[in-house]
Amino acid sequence: MSNLPPKEFMPKHIGIIMDGNGRWAKERGLPRSDGHVAGAKVFRTISDYCHEIGIEVVTFYAFSTENWKRPPAEVAALMKLFKEYLTEADEIKYDRQKGGYILRFLGDTSAIPKELQKLVSSTQLDATALDTTIVNIALNYGGRQEILHSVKQIAEKVERGELKASKITEDDIAAGLYTAGMPEPDLIIRPSGELRLSNFLTWQSAYSELWFSDVLWPDFTTDDLDKAIMDYAKRNRRFGGV
Repeated sequence: MSNLPPKEFMPKHIGIIMDGNGRWAKERGLPRSDGHVAGAKVFRTISDYCHEIGIEVVTFYAFSTENWKRPPAEVAALMKLFKEYLTEADEIKYDRQKGGYILRFLGDTSAIPKELQKLVSSTQLDATALDTTIVNIALNYGGRQEILHSVKQIAEKVERGELKASKITEDDIAAGLYTAGMPEPDLIIRPSGELRLSNFLTWQSAYSELWFSDVLWPDFTTDDLDKAIMDYAKRNRRFGGV
């Protein structure tokens, strides 16, 4: 941590695509579910570390709208893992607040099991607004679907006569996104060797810096995060300017 750049060169918002759990398990002759368990431990470690180094927002891509296509047993194992984590988080909410970060969920949670929906709701409500790190968990999330969700809200306003179509702005679309009120991601990290965003923060990532690594997510460490941040700090972000 001592080698990190000054705060003005640090990203405010980091997006992380947690990828490689299945391959990690396969390399070890383990079921894919074991890879997800290992990946969940890394999620906790990286969340804690982001708070420690002063990151304002970190968003983890946990389960996409496309992940329902995976084998039913794997989907069930993931839902069970989410339930276990959220149950623990809800039981230690006061310690978690003292620990310095609060949970938020991005995505359409209406499609997940009812019991998990209740945990998502209670965990968010119990996380009082603190001046600290926000940890977003993208659960049943898709970037295009998020934009569609926002556009439908705008269309309803137009139908009710509350907004003229000619007056719609980018700010109106951003206000209807799950990340409304949060800074856009400065840095998006994807381990596992894949070189794509896979429908993650599609609108918000227009000017994000991308960092890819061959490390599988269960092997990802705070040192890897430091490398990504140091690389980010060296980049010249012009946002279309000179």
